[in-house]
Amino acid sequence: MPGQEQMPKPDKGLGYLRKFSQGLNTCIQVMVSSMGIAMAVIVAVQVFFRYGLNQSLFWSEEVARFLLIWLTFAGATVAYYHRAHPGVDGLYRRLPPGLQQGAAILVHLASMALFLVMVISGSQFAWFVRLQITPALGLPKWIVMAIVPVTGLIFMVHGLVFLWETLSGGVRFFDQKGRP
Repeated sequence: MPGQEQMPKPDKGLGYLRKFSQGLNTCIQVMVSSMGIAMAVIVAVQVFFRYGLNQSLFWSEEVARFLLIWLTFAGATVAYYHRAHPGVDGLYRRLPPGLQQGAAILVHLASMALFLVMVISGSQFAWFVRLQITPALGLPKWIVMAIVPVTGLIFMVHGLVFLWETLSGGVRFFDQKGRP
């Protein structure tokens, strides 16, 4: 109608990407929780076998180590999604709003460059160790090392959402009182 201001339409691309990022994070959270429980059970069973039955499960230490590696990398993506990583924000808070947005964009771009390094170098390393097998389980080591490029891609999805939101002015790192 004439005389009425049109509300800007939300960016559909961002909405889809945000939903994908959210769904991906939910799946990763379930996976991280499951891996943590599995690791705790495996270690507890190993302790029981070793000290209670005087037997050792030869595979338990290796499985627990691999679960810890995957749990650490996957858990880092969850922390990144929730913006729970520690940061140095003293300078950022003192910047005027325009420079804060510029600094946020720079941080997102630098983070995404690191995530790209994770994808490329992680893939190269997983390819390099593709013929090696683990001693206890006999698994190809590329399966263990694949977590680096996989989480690099997950980080990249979340980083794209954060960058897109920052560019559209929809999200600030901190509110007016300096709280995340």
